[in-house]
Amino acid sequence: MYTENTPRVLYIEDHEDTRELVTIVLEQKCYEVVTGSTIKSGVALAYSQQFDLYLLDSWLPDGSGLELCRLIREFDKATPILFYSAAAYEIDRAEAIKSGAQAYLIKPSHPSELCNLVTSLIESHRRLHRAVV
Repeated sequence: MYTENTPRVLYIEDHEDTRELVTIVLEQKCYEVVTGSTIKSGVALAYSQQFDLYLLDSWLPDGSGLELCRLIREFDKATPILFYSAAAYEIDRAEAIKSGAQAYLIKPSHPSELCNLVTSLIESHRRLHRAVV
């Protein structure tokens, strides 16, 4: 059961199996996960709802996760963005950070590594937000 304080994650991933698996893993750690599979759905969801973290894949059917990241940053400068991608070159990570992401995790990774990074990013953002407010 989700409460007002339940962390919300928007996960944009085009591979259905990966999307379902990651959703299950995060929900077991008490995150509310909203999913989409395209840049178009990602922008619409991010613009219309409040999230504590955006979890993005690099390759989407209608473009790149980098493009989605830049579009989100046009209206949301603060919410953490984590790329979770099979693109494993250093240039992929560097481009994601340059586009506005806070972190980059190469898949596949152990579920605990993903959950720990998601938790860390959300908690850091919440601490910073409380300090500013």
